[in-house]
Amino acid sequence: MTDRRLYPRTALLVLTALNLLNYADRNVLFAVQPLVQDEFHLSKVQIGYLTSAFLGFYMIAAPFVGPLADRYSRKLIIALGAIFWSGLTLLTAVTHTYTELLIRHTLVGIGEATFVTIAPTFVADLFAEEMRGRILGVFYLAIPVGSAAGYLLGGNLAPHYGWRFPFYIAAGPGFLLAIAVLFLKEPERGQFDSLKETPERATILGLARNPAFLTATLGMAAMTFSLGGIQVWMPQFLYSERHYSLARANFIFGIIIVVDGIVAALAGGWLGDYLLRRMKSSYYLISAASMALGVPVMIVALFAKGRIMVPAIALAAFFLLLNTSPLNAAVINSVGAHIRATAIAVNIFIIHILGDVPSPTMMGWVADRRSLQAAFVLPVIAMIISSVILFYGMRFAPALRISEPSPESPVPSGASS
Repeated sequence: MTDRRLYPRTALLVLTALNLLNYADRNVLFAVQPLVQDEFHLSKVQIGYLTSAFLGFYMIAAPFVGPLADRYSRKLIIALGAIFWSGLTLLTAVTHTYTELLIRHTLVGIGEATFVTIAPTFVADLFAEEMRGRILGVFYLAIPVGSAAGYLLGGNLAPHYGWRFPFYIAAGPGFLLAIAVLFLKEPERGQFDSLKETPERATILGLARNPAFLTATLGMAAMTFSLGGIQVWMPQFLYSERHYSLARANFIFGIIIVVDGIVAALAGGWLGDYLLRRMKSSYYLISAASMALGVPVMIVALFAKGRIMVPAIALAAFFLLLNTSPLNAAVINSVGAHIRATAIAVNIFIIHILGDVPSPTMMGWVADRRSLQAAFVLPVIAMIISSVILFYGMRFAPALRISEPSPESPVPSGASS
């Protein structure tokens, strides 16, 4: 295999590994929440607010990072952001009050925004359009694997060494991968794009008149509300209301997320690409159908007890995660290459301000007054809303010029470094 064939895969591997750390670092906190709550004597609303504040700063930072990435070196911004968030993760040792932990967590959100805004555009420019579902399926494997790593790391180490210790383990690899990113070559922006640059696709103001972008983004926002709330509160639900040990609750949910996430990310990406040759709206269809199928299963997972509960949680998580690759591919394909980072920044702002910024705190508010079981009704409603929006968005999907299947396209010799 030549270097020109090897490079796209190597770059995808490095960026996927860094994305995995991104999600591991943020999910460690979810695994140790009961210990943090006990040490600082916090309410569930205060615990939920840690994640809401993290995501609030994360989404505010994204619109500033996006335009920079559309003009300047993407790999440099990614590397600096990774060093920044890894350093802050390491500084958890000096957090001894709730306020200090809150400040640390919000600053980590700013660092991670640099990666999540830019890396998908880098990956999209490495491969042809008809491969983006599958390629993003690999890239977004980091969500379940990284999330599970965070749950397992925190759930197993925190009871023995204290809740701060897992953050040290999570921080180290980020510095090494940041250096590796600096050695990547940047692909030419939009080198494989086939769609015409219309005002709706090629300008920032045009995003407000781009129904393909808007429906994908709003559908993703409702999905993010559901998934964000479930990720924050499911381990504690198993711990406090189904009476699992903390380590057992994190182990069960971690295994569910990692297994479901790997299978769902790859299956969703492959299925979206396969159907794309038959219908332009395949990415929207897969996402909408998966959210609809997840609703009745999630209801069973939350209200049933006994042996059926864990399999129901696993199946509901599979349907939630199945849309990850096709829905992100829909967003990327809905806009032109030269505003793609900016569009993703806008997407990030919207999905978080409407999604997982309010959902953990809203669920905590309901849990403090009723129960965590009652609070999980909110994610179920969000799944229904997401499905309706995405079914409607199918009519606006852009028609791509699909070429014959080919090996991964190499980075052209003129790519910048």
